[in-house]
Amino acid sequence: MQIPVFQFLFFLITGIGLIFVLSIKYRIPAFYSLMMACLLVGFGLQMPAADIISLMKDGFGNIMKSLGFIIVLGTALGVLLAHTGSSKVMADFILRIVGEKNAAFGISITGFIVGLPVFCDSGYIVLSGLNQSLSKRSGTPVIITSISLATALLSVHCMIPPHPGAAAAAATIGVDYGKLMLAGILVAIPAMLTGYGWARYAGKKFPAVFQDEETKIIPLRSYPSVLKSFLPVIVPIVLIAAKSYLSIDKASPGFGLKILSMLGDPVMALSAGVLIAFSNGSSWKKTDVSFVLTEATEKAGAILVIIGAGGAFGAVLAAGKIGEHIGHVFPMGSMGILFPFLLTFIIKTAQGSSTVAIITASSIMLPLLPVLGLDTETGKLLCVLSMGAGSMMISQANDAYFWVIAKFSGLEVNAMLKVYSVATFFMGMVSFATVYFLSFILE
Repeated sequence: MQIPVFQFLFFLITGIGLIFVLSIKYRIPAFYSLMMACLLVGFGLQMPAADIISLMKDGFGNIMKSLGFIIVLGTALGVLLAHTGSSKVMADFILRIVGEKNAAFGISITGFIVGLPVFCDSGYIVLSGLNQSLSKRSGTPVIITSISLATALLSVHCMIPPHPGAAAAAATIGVDYGKLMLAGILVAIPAMLTGYGWARYAGKKFPAVFQDEETKIIPLRSYPSVLKSFLPVIVPIVLIAAKSYLSIDKASPGFGLKILSMLGDPVMALSAGVLIAFSNGSSWKKTDVSFVLTEATEKAGAILVIIGAGGAFGAVLAAGKIGEHIGHVFPMGSMGILFPFLLTFIIKTAQGSSTVAIITASSIMLPLLPVLGLDTETGKLLCVLSMGAGSMMISQANDAYFWVIAKFSGLEVNAMLKVYSVATFFMGMVSFATVYFLSFILE
């Protein structure tokens, strides 16, 4: 049964509003708020109860499939970095380079570089321990450093291959990967600076709270060196990056490349990081190892249930097939690159995933390129860039990345909405303005 787009939008807004009210006003845990929102939206869209439950299970399961091992291993890596003193050594090193006053900008640049080959979820999890240490060492509120890191990772995730959304859109529309990567970096830089600037501005309005890790620190004989401290973070990033770029280049699958491809899987790469992090500790006892791994597993479990519920909510929203109705709502003839931007923005806000939004939008856009005047080589490039800009906004409660940031940073939903969600809106707008400017240069 086809649902009118306005009915879909009404229940979308109502469902998101329910999450905000239950989470902020009544302090109900996000897992239960998201479950209730799933049921409200599902019944509002006239779905049978059995279908709603099935969608919720599928959405929850898909998130566990894609992020479950990554979050558990990433949490273990962060806990180990803290226990072995590696986080302190890394924070001291970065602060010596950028200065304590520029800690947030330093973590933003780090996130941008790391995010070039690494998914934003994985990148944030890997760098979360470093982020907390930088916040504590520099005296910068954790909300500022966290949002600076999160927005930097998001800026490249939405714009540049080998990230799946941009890569799939380039393949669907027919855009050269190399050109998209270069142009995408040009668009992502202003987006990163926008996210950093808003984090600095809006973050100051919140109390200067610093995350208390509440961990039992293992007694240390000495701290690891700078190189050894960074290796548990660098090695997973390099392995993931190598696999990503090899897949783009379609290199011949020799034995060495097969091994590298296996090690480049985020689960294997993070496992390597965990093993290296263990080697940075001194005089491990069996009780210490058990304590650290148990702590990491318990932290990851609390995160996973919320992220899984967010995936369930996104699955219910995606079932409304809003993309099929958009063409009947907007006049497309003279919209040009504005239409793919708006289309992706609506889909992203509706179902939460930037990757799903840009992949869905690209399949809708392909037959519409001639109508919009975007069927040239330059027009196709601008179309993909516009979709990337639209896929940044607006990240909120139905986005798994939203909950990754909140839980790994210890931020309240209210703070996330006012700082991170608003930052993604400004990032999308600035990115589209940059694409619009490029359209005059590239013509």
